[in-house]
Amino acid sequence: FVPVIHAAVPDRPDEQDTLDTASAIAASLMRAGFTAEIIDIGSDSAPLSWLAVRRPHIVFNLVESVGGDGSLAHLPVRLMERLGMRYTGANASACELTSSKIHTKEVLAGHGIPTPRWWTGGSEVPGELQVIVKSDSEHASLGIDANSVVDGHGAGHEIASREQRFGGVFFAEEFIEGREFNVALIEEDGAPLVLPIPEILFDDLPAGRPRIVDYEAKWDPESHAYHNTPRCFGVEDREPVLAAELARLALGCWHAVGLSGYARVDFRVDGGGRPTVLEINTNPCLAQDAGFVATAAAAGIVYDDLIARVVNAARIRTAKVA
Repeated sequence: FVPVIHAAVPDRPDEQDTLDTASAIAASLMRAGFTAEIIDIGSDSAPLSWLAVRRPHIVFNLVESVGGDGSLAHLPVRLMERLGMRYTGANASACELTSSKIHTKEVLAGHGIPTPRWWTGGSEVPGELQVIVKSDSEHASLGIDANSVVDGHGAGHEIASREQRFGGVFFAEEFIEGREFNVALIEEDGAPLVLPIPEILFDDLPAGRPRIVDYEAKWDPESHAYHNTPRCFGVEDREPVLAAELARLALGCWHAVGLSGYARVDFRVDGGGRPTVLEINTNPCLAQDAGFVATAAAAGIVYDDLIARVVNAARIRTAKVA
């Protein structure tokens, strides 16, 4: 028995995507011979207590927020640990850390892993510097649009405006004008494996529009950005030195944060070819059209095999702990 848990409500495209992903994963699990069930744990995680009584083999965790708050996504994981339940993905400590981009950046900086400079208040930002204003706790590019990139003089106003509009804490991060890469990792026999690395291309975006993957580019199929931010593989062959550095830093993130199961590390690379870590996603989307799945496919891993590997990583990890 492998239940697929989530706390999504279909009021935004990214939340609906979680529901669709849960259905795809449950179908994959059933094809593998498991009994699968999709369970909405709601805002208080109460269903986890009675779920523990059913003694699931593994719980497939798709919880990205609790009550719409991304900073609380670690709470169901913490409860599953207390109940002695095995689950996919990162442990509660890693989930809690990475639920705050600011705290994650502090840890990465402490490990010597490059990450763009950041400011929690607009008054400290150098006026001539270009920054991107983003949410501390929300992923899926929530709260990011074409107007998120501003100069330092406008950072304070933009932070306040977005906190009022979206809620939660926003901060300003130095905007790295350059290329973007997503490095996916999956745990194999207790160690992280780096999958083929895609670059996100911005060549066909209109002049003057920031080269970023904002909410529209990720979730609005009617938008120009959605269709003009494709991924391109092959950096390992074209630029092996850069690919090796991206892989090295991604593995450094895995160990610095204490990741497990599977994860994605997002990078920008500046004009001098220097990579810098934007953020770490401990629960990257596993929809059949998602970037992580495309990355696995580039490594020859079909969807059902990918889901099986995620489950197996959880089984092996908890078996070692026991």
